[in-house]
Amino acid sequence: MSRHAEADGALGAIEAAVWQELAQAARDRQHPWRTPVLATGLSDGADARVVVLREVDVPTRTLVFYTDTRSGKVDQLRQRPTGTVVMWSAALGWQLRCRVQLSLDTQGVSVSSRWARMKLSPSAQDYLSPLPPGSVIDAPTLATWSREERGHFGVIYAGIDSLDWLELRPDGHRRARFDAQGARWLQP
Repeated sequence: MSRHAEADGALGAIEAAVWQELAQAARDRQHPWRTPVLATGLSDGADARVVVLREVDVPTRTLVFYTDTRSGKVDQLRQRPTGTVVMWSAALGWQLRCRVQLSLDTQGVSVSSRWARMKLSPSAQDYLSPLPPGSVIDAPTLATWSREERGHFGVIYAGIDSLDWLELRPDGHRRARFDAQGARWLQP
C-alpha cells in the first residue's frame, strides 16, 4: 500500500471515529462532547454558550439541540443562520470544530414528538417559564408549570458543513478537515 493510500485510509478511519463519538455523545450523558459550545454571530461580534447535544443524524450530518424559542441564540440564528460548534475530550485528546448551518423548528410532528419525551423530564421546566431566558428576577425560584403545553420549546438543527479535527498528543499533534472538498490533513 502506498503512503498516500495509507494516509487516505487513516483519514477515513478518523472521520468514522469522529461520527461514532458524536453519536455516542448524544446517548451518553457523561460523554465530554455531550455539552459542546455553540457560537453564533452578532452584528458586533460573536456569542457563545454551552448547549446539550440531544441527537446526531449521521446520514444527514446534522446535530440536534433544544432551545427556548425566546433565547438570544434564536434571534441570532434567524439573522445569521451559521455557527460553530466546539467540543473537547481530554480522554481522547480531541478537539472538534463543526462549521454549521442552523435552522429552527417550532411546530409539527418532529417538535411534538420530542416534546412528548422531554415533558417527562425535569428539563421540561426550562421551556415553560413565563419569562424568557436572561430576564432579571428578584431571586431564583423552584416553580412548576403545566407540562401539557409545549411552552417555548424549539429544536435547532445544525447541519455540518465541515469538521475540523485536532488531536493533541505528546508525540505530535494531528489535524484534519472533512468537508464537501473531501478529507485532508492540515498543519496543526
